Amino acid sequence: MTLTAPSEIAQRHLPLFDNKHLLLAGELEDDFVQQLSQRAASVTVFTTHHGFATRQKKASITVHAGATLDIDHPIDLVLFYWPKAKAEADYLLAMLTHALGKEVDWMVVGENRSGIKSIEKRFAPYGSISKYDAARRCSMYYGTCHTPASSFSLEAWFTDYPLTLGETSLTIRALPGVFSQKSLDDGTELLLHHLPSIKGNVLDVGCGAGVIGSYILATYPDCQVTLVDVNYLAIASSKATLAANGLDGQVLPSDMLDGVEATFNTIISNPPFHDGLDTRYSPTESLLRNVPSHLSKGGQLIVVANSFLRYPPIIKDSLGQCESIAKTRRFAVYHAYKTRE
Repeated sequence: MTLTAPSEIAQRHLPLFDNKHLLLAGELEDDFVQQLSQRAASVTVFTTHHGFATRQKKASITVHAGATLDIDHPIDLVLFYWPKAKAEADYLLAMLTHALGKEVDWMVVGENRSGIKSIEKRFAPYGSISKYDAARRCSMYYGTCHTPASSFSLEAWFTDYPLTLGETSLTIRALPGVFSQKSLDDGTELLLHHLPSIKGNVLDVGCGAGVIGSYILATYPDCQVTLVDVNYLAIASSKATLAANGLDGQVLPSDMLDGVEATFNTIISNPPFHDGLDTRYSPTESLLRNVPSHLSKGGQLIVVANSFLRYPPIIKDSLGQCESIAKTRRFAVYHAYKTRE
């Protein structure tokens, strides 16, 4: 895999990794870790991304995947890829410094447009860090954590907000970096206001904070709902939202449908088309092409998306038809049935 620009700037300083007990964390995307494993004394990955974790495990890299890190061996250097959301960066800095302890060196890399220049201010509570290199519109900072976060509680990082749609009232709970962390997004609101009749087994793909799945469980209590997301911060958020509302749903990590084996009466999604700072359509296009194998006969697909995205032709190719059941200037809700085997 081609290296990202942040990895390329780190690659310019390979001697810094020699004989280090290294941890990679943050907005990880490429396979630079496999190159580093040839130089460092040990290499460990912490990621909140299920798909990235799966790929590295197949390459025999030691991976810790989840919302928090629990590690039982010392780390003396962190290679941290700056995430797009500053709130997520604050979360990861607090959690990781607490988990790893003091006198750990930190190398922080990221694109300038990601806001990496704020690292000096955001790292200040933990130690000193300064710019070390710059290239290809990216920056690299190097420093040492002398004062790690004295405590860390996952619970303290949740943002809670109330949501009322019709007769259904919910409390939504979300961790930093999770979609719709602080309020309901317009696309999901349009989708929920125009839901067709739902029954049986339901799959919420890209569940985020669990808004769609929780609304279905609260509104259609006879349904059985499975929520999946590729991000472990979203997984933790969906579980917290379900618990806050006394709802019983299954929450699983999955990169779109890759980790799903069952079939469903309804598959519903407000799928993302951003990955980090970039626009990516392929995950959702893969979802739409593979959805027939996970729908029961007569099952339905319900998707909300930005109206400029060319998803209807893909849905028609997969299921034979596609209807727009709601539309605004920005969003459209698409609906289709599985009518053929």
